[in-house]
Amino acid sequence: MGHRLSKIYTRTGDSGTTGLGDGSRVDKDSLRVEAYGTVDELNSQVGLVIAFGLNEKIAQQLLDIQHDLFDLGSELCVPGYSAISQANIDTLETILDEYNADLPALKEFILPGGNLPAATCHVARTVCRRAERLVVSLGREENINPPVVKYLNRLSDFLFVLARVLARQDGQTEVLWDKNRQTADDKN
Repeated sequence: MGHRLSKIYTRTGDSGTTGLGDGSRVDKDSLRVEAYGTVDELNSQVGLVIAFGLNEKIAQQLLDIQHDLFDLGSELCVPGYSAISQANIDTLETILDEYNADLPALKEFILPGGNLPAATCHVARTVCRRAERLVVSLGREENINPPVVKYLNRLSDFLFVLARVLARQDGQTEVLWDKNRQTADDKN
């Protein structure tokens, strides 16, 4: 699959095309490239969450997810290749259920924030949703391995739950949406 580069620049993309893992060339703004590029962006965001010095268990789970995302991006880069399976989804569901079990039921919407790790996890969640939308769009035009969409859907759920967990670390709380709040203009 693909070639490893010993030289970073190849000049082959200077005309606005890029090579897929099967050797074919497509426009750099094609839906397939948008999809795997957004998965790459998501992987970078997950790496940023890890960089906050999370506990070892969470950091390892996120590192495993980064490996899955690299596999998923490879799958999108190589038409016809499959790397993500129901087993990947099952693993996500197991850790999602584990973290969600200790959280209080949601009664209000949560604003993305709380602390830096939680806010960064929310950014990763929104990038994940964008990747999912792009893969769904790509799936209308080309064959996509069905577990890819399921994985991204479950991952966004996991990142939401993890953001809730991270927001509550060290006695902190989540930021809840208050639809009846007074704005600064209302107070003046």
